[in-house]
Amino acid sequence: MGSRGMFLQLTVLVMILAAATQPFPIAKPGCKDKCGNVSIPFPFGLTEECYYDSQFLITCNDTDPNDSPKAYLTASEINVTKITLDGKLHILQFIAKRCYDKSGGLVDENQPSLTLSKFIISDVGNKFTAVGCDTTAYIYGNQGENEYRVGCMSICGDIDYVANYSCSGVGCCQTSMAKGVSSVEISVGSFDNHTKVWESNPCSYAFIVEENQFNFSSSDLRELQNVSKLPTILDWSIGSESCEAVKEKMMRNACQGNSTCVNPENGFGYRCKCKDGYDGNPYLPNGCQDIDECKGVNNCSRICVNAEGSYTCLCTKGYHGNGRKDGTGCTAGRSLVIQVTVGISAGLTGLLIFSTWLYWGFRKRKLMKLKEKFFRQNGGFMLQQQLSRREGSTTETAKIFTAEELEKATDKYDESRILGHGGYGTVYKGILSNGKIVAIKKSKVVDQSQVEQFINEVIVLSQINHRNVVKLLGCCLETEVPLLVYEFVTNGTLFEHIQNKTKASAISWETRLRIASETAGVLSYLHSSASIPIIHRDIKSTNILLDDSYTAKVSDFGASRLVPIDQEGLSTMVQGTLGYLDPEYLHTSQLTEKSDVYSFGVVLIELLTGKKALAFERPEEERNLAMHFVSRLKADRLVEIIDDCIVNEANPEQLREIANLARRCVRVKGDERPTMKEVAMELEGLRIMVKHPWVNDESNFEETEHLLGKSSNTFGYGGRSSTMSAAYDSMRNHVIVPVHDGR
Repeated sequence: MGSRGMFLQLTVLVMILAAATQPFPIAKPGCKDKCGNVSIPFPFGLTEECYYDSQFLITCNDTDPNDSPKAYLTASEINVTKITLDGKLHILQFIAKRCYDKSGGLVDENQPSLTLSKFIISDVGNKFTAVGCDTTAYIYGNQGENEYRVGCMSICGDIDYVANYSCSGVGCCQTSMAKGVSSVEISVGSFDNHTKVWESNPCSYAFIVEENQFNFSSSDLRELQNVSKLPTILDWSIGSESCEAVKEKMMRNACQGNSTCVNPENGFGYRCKCKDGYDGNPYLPNGCQDIDECKGVNNCSRICVNAEGSYTCLCTKGYHGNGRKDGTGCTAGRSLVIQVTVGISAGLTGLLIFSTWLYWGFRKRKLMKLKEKFFRQNGGFMLQQQLSRREGSTTETAKIFTAEELEKATDKYDESRILGHGGYGTVYKGILSNGKIVAIKKSKVVDQSQVEQFINEVIVLSQINHRNVVKLLGCCLETEVPLLVYEFVTNGTLFEHIQNKTKASAISWETRLRIASETAGVLSYLHSSASIPIIHRDIKSTNILLDDSYTAKVSDFGASRLVPIDQEGLSTMVQGTLGYLDPEYLHTSQLTEKSDVYSFGVVLIELLTGKKALAFERPEEERNLAMHFVSRLKADRLVEIIDDCIVNEANPEQLREIANLARRCVRVKGDERPTMKEVAMELEGLRIMVKHPWVNDESNFEETEHLLGKSSNTFGYGGRSSTMSAAYDSMRNHVIVPVHDGR
């Protein structure tokens, strides 16, 4: 062969190798595909002719000669660090922070916001995170046409108790993002302005961060002060219509040759994807190019031949078959090979059946042992012993359900069966085999050192037969976390009825007073009449359910504590809900029955005002409802805060009595609050006054006083109100039936 022929062959070989190593194009022809070290794939682009539409504009700032160019989304200040064709946009987002000096004075503050016109904050891979030992953090934003809000609280008394790589509320708190959030404003605050933890943690921080890009450590409590931004992920897509809608309306489709249209999991717009056997940019004409599978891993046992979008397997000379390792492959000869193949296949089939039988038998045995382990670990045998001792009792005791029963009742805990989420677990709607509808609570992991107390609590709650307590029907202890089974209450929560203006107008003053009286009666019963006193610890309007006749049902005893009769208080880790939390308990960690009194006082104020216990959208002096209510009452401007639904319906003197009772319940010092028994009796007296309006008739006042008798019991507020209070107290002594115990 001549030198010219050899030269031509070498030239062709070089061209083939160059084509083989040429990467797939990502931008339009003639358009830049880089800004610094950030690749810019179409539909994004740096100039008008290079992007799909204006929402995909990337602004490249290369004005700083000492720094590499930086990419920004459209004309905003959103710094883009990475763009992927699977619909992810990686950005850097500002941290919210509030920093204080040693005396609690504010020295630095940043409350960032993020508003997106088309894209959304990814719910996959991001976490809303709060960091600090004295920190509350909130997100306010939009989720489609709805408001979106979520919060996180992080508290720690001593840095020694802060665990690295853990965001469970001690030093660091994390929660997931919802789907479809397009704009957020992050707010961060503090209880004590960090005065108690300033040495190790002078700031509160909050941010939305890419989950695998942030690992919390105790050093972050101080070092985050020097960090301004952290990585966050956005979801991008084409337009706002799904693939089906675009096709039906004959709209322009961004997906090009050898690609297909896909609907993203978040349900917004559509994306494009190369078909199997192709790779590249599906938004460019001819952007999806054939993959040469023969150069990578494939299923061919002999010879691989590449084809457009696929590949073919061939056998070498002397063999027949299709060359794949799928059971046929390339085989040599016929008779002996067939016999050997049949024998081996039969042996393998028998071995497979035997192995499968052994596997399922072993798995079933392992599952039974695991259930037995959880049953023992969660105190099942202890509970069985307790229940067996009560078999002769006339009171219905708790039932122990099997895991299979509750799994079947909830359709394997399907998401459609979720009734709600609480701080201590998830509640599902279940239908038992006998057709009875129940509520099944899947709790969080129980502390093993508290198993005996948990069992005692199940026994005690199952014995409570109070008409205004959600009945505990039983539990399941065969799972890692205990499952509790309650009666199903049909009409939602008191919170829903107060906050929904349509529903609120349907709840009369008399009904509100009855709901308050029934709830107070339950707490009085738990504190004073139960065999072992119980502190509920999380009384709030969302934990008071209503049936079809608006009868109150107190629920969610997940945070409750049993209190030995000879013990006045308990030292515990602070648990509860902001807005309802007893300030004395928050600062001392000493839990008493008066903590429930405070929380009930807030619920009573909610019933009077129709407002939320804590709302950061209100002016600062009005955010905490209890404090705002007390200030209005002291200024003799009570009518300004009373719910319009009842202000014209209720007697002014009765409103004043209820308001004064609520003020006594939310006093800062627990010793100055009344007991729940006193509260329940006073409310029952007021209910009778509402049912018998003749008592309020001035013309009959002397007759009323004569019938009820004089009383020295006053509340110290003076005037007509004190006289009414004395009359109420006298009526309780003479005509009121005892507070219902439900038995």
